[in-house]
Order: sequence, then structure tokens, then C-alpha cells
Amino acid sequence: MGTPGPSFWAGQLCYALGQMQPRLSFVIPFMDEEETLRELADRIEQAARNCLRPGESYELWFIDDGSRDRSVKIVEELVAARPEVHLLELQGNFGKSAALAAGFSEARGEVVFTLDADLQDDPKEIPRFLAKLDEGYDLVSGYKEKRNDPFTKVVPSRVFNAMVRRLTGVRLHDVNCGFKAYRAVVLRNLRLYGEMHRFVPVLAHWKRFKIGEIVVEHHARKFGKSKFGGGRFFRGLMDLLTVFFLLKYERRPAHFFGGVGALLSLSGVGVLSYLSVLWMMGESIGRRPLLILGVLGVVVGVQILATGLIAELIVHLGAAQAPYVVRRRIVHAAAGSSSLAPKGPLEAAQGLKLPTEIAS
Repeated sequence: MGTPGPSFWAGQLCYALGQMQPRLSFVIPFMDEEETLRELADRIEQAARNCLRPGESYELWFIDDGSRDRSVKIVEELVAARPEVHLLELQGNFGKSAALAAGFSEARGEVVFTLDADLQDDPKEIPRFLAKLDEGYDLVSGYKEKRNDPFTKVVPSRVFNAMVRRLTGVRLHDVNCGFKAYRAVVLRNLRLYGEMHRFVPVLAHWKRFKIGEIVVEHHARKFGKSKFGGGRFFRGLMDLLTVFFLLKYERRPAHFFGGVGALLSLSGVGVLSYLSVLWMMGESIGRRPLLILGVLGVVVGVQILATGLIAELIVHLGAAQAPYVVRRRIVHAAAGSSSLAPKGPLEAAQGLKLPTEIAS
């Protein structure tokens, strides 16, 4: 056998890059952010390189959530030029929670960062997040103490965060800040859907993970416009009620429905018992509104009890379904081994093969 040529060693390098587990993963959802993506990738690279020791690496996952401008084309160019950059293009706009869930299913790092793609979050804060994690925290959330946002966004955010602190007991100033650092074990134990991304610290706290917070610099938006409208506050309130319910009854919904149903049923039985005594004493009860109330209490109570039992059955048997559909996955040629992109929940469970393209 002859001496291995350059192509052999190039193949070995590609294999090693694919097998290497990065220390840091960055998950960046984006939608119509063509002006910011190159600069964001440059800033993340500079900050990450300053934090990594020799032999360590990082990966950067851009998650396209239905962009209509040149954002996807720009990320494709970044993927072709940089082996650490990858693109996950969703089938359309599924929302930030779904985009983050898709990114989390791909991230392989020991520590996973999330930050917005609009350059309002500054990657220079990354070393401070890592230092806070080293103090023993499992999740570190940013706190935009001085926000460079319009008054119409700042005030509702302050009110919303105060309500979250009051109802959940999680003492973060800005639970909805997109700049966060997670240990990988946290993300393996969370499920995001709807708009639950804003409550990740609450859900992690409920799982008994240690939550921390640092003040971060917040820049004014230079390009594009915010993707969140006035309905965000109302949706947040609805999700807050959902989280409050889940914190107490996620694994025992019959305790909630059972209490309400039992109260109504017992009230109905009490009313009917009283009317039965009157009937046996010779009084007519057929035209009494109280009779309808008693029957209604029993019937509705039984229905609510049944709802609780059905909810218990769903919790017991229900399988989580990914809240997104992936159109394609694009990775650099040097990272194109099959080991690079871990399978998402549905792909792993059902043996599906997502479309993966190699950029070169």
C-alpha cells in the first residue's frame, strides 16, 4: 500500500470535525434579518474564540422561521464559508418557540446560547454568561436593565415580568429576555410549544434547575422592525395562565378538574337531597328552579370529573409532537458527516431522514 494522499487526510479531517462535540452551541432564530446576519456571525465568532481553550470548538445554528428577504441566501453563503455555521430552514413561520425547539434538537454543545438576530443582544457578554454558569447555575438569563426599546414595549414588559414573579416565584427581572445560556441537560428536559419560550426559566425552575441572571447591554435596533405586535402582551397573559396551571397540575390534571367537579357534584347532590326530603313530606318540587339547579350541578360535575380523567389519560399516553416542520438542513462540507446533525424528536423516534444539503 502507498502513502495516503492529500484527499485521504482531507477526508480524515472532515470526519474528525463531524465527530467533535462542540463546547458551545448558538441557536439563532431569524425572520427577515438580512442586514444583521453577517455581522452577528462575526461577533459571535470573535466572542466564542476568546472563550474556547485549545482543542475546543463551537457551532452556530441559524433557524429560518419563514424569511421572505435574502436572509436564507446570506446564511447559505456563511455556511459555505465557515464549517461551524449551519442552517435549519423551517417550512414556514411557526413562531419563536418552534424555531428554538428546532434549534435545540440540533445543538450538540455542552452549553447552548440563544440570542436574537437583530443585533440588540451583544455577543461580548458571552464570557460573563459562562462565568455565571461556572458559579453552579444551570441556566443564566440576561436582564436588559436599560432597554433601548419604545415606551410601548418597555412598560408592558415591566408589568408582565412583575406578574410572572408574583405568580411563579421566579425572581428574575426579565424572564422574556432572549439572551440566555443553558447547560445542555436543561434543554433535554424542556418542551417548547406555542409561545412558551418566554417562560423557559420558569419551566426550568420547576424542574429544580438553578436559575441565575446577569445584567446585559441592550442596543437599539438599527435595521428592520420588530416582529412582535400589540397582541403580544395578551398572548403572554394567556401563556402565563397556562404555565401557572402546568406548574401545579401538569402531571395530575385530575386533581384540578376533580376538585371543581367534585364540588359541583356534591352541591348538586345536596340540593337534590333537600328536594327529596320535601317531596317525601308531600310538597311538589316539579316546578322548582332548584330542581334544575341540582340536576345541572350533578351533570356538569360528572362531566368535569370525566374531563380530568381524560386529561390524565392524555398525559399518560400522549407522545410529544414536534411543533415545526423542517424543509431542509444545510451544513458545511467539512462538517458533513452523518454524525453532525443529531436527529430531532420525530426523526429519532420514527427513523425519518431530514433533507440535508452540503454547502461547499
